[in-house]
Amino acid sequence: MSRELPARPNLEYLKNEAKDRLDDLRRTAPRAQLSDAQFALAKDYGFESWPKLKEHVESLAATLQNPLAGGWIANVAQSKRHPTNQFRSGRIHFTLRGNTVDIVDEFVDETGKAVRGRNTLEADGVERATGNGYAITASLMARGLEFVARKDGAVMGGGTYAVSADGRTLTITDSNGDSVIVLDRLIQ
Repeated sequence: MSRELPARPNLEYLKNEAKDRLDDLRRTAPRAQLSDAQFALAKDYGFESWPKLKEHVESLAATLQNPLAGGWIANVAQSKRHPTNQFRSGRIHFTLRGNTVDIVDEFVDETGKAVRGRNTLEADGVERATGNGYAITASLMARGLEFVARKDGAVMGGGTYAVSADGRTLTITDSNGDSVIVLDRLIQ
């Protein structure tokens, strides 16, 4: 039976727990190494290996830093899709490293074709040219992200990515109000 990680697991605590486990292991297996104790601890928590446990804890830490981080799936029934983009389904994954936001998305359009995209934003409030004549200013908020796109100095669009207080719903709203996409958090 697996032990359950706390809601906010701490990697340093787990490392110390593995060292304590090593002391216990060495009583019966004097040649045991730290990697053996880490493996046993990971198994106790239901993970295949220490690296998998560590990766999980680190991903939780990123999500706790900004609730936007992680995977989301479109709730089409709750969304108001743009008239020119009647997608059937969609997924988005956000990875945050400081002010750098990587966005990987996949939408299935109205014809059934999968359309994939990847964007990286520096969400520090500084306007940056995109290379296609546009400039984007993005800023992280406590519960999401906001951005404005300009071309030749004129605002061409923008919007917000806002995570609900309970962290379960992401709402993407364009600045014109033409679309409101509601997404549910993917639990991994």
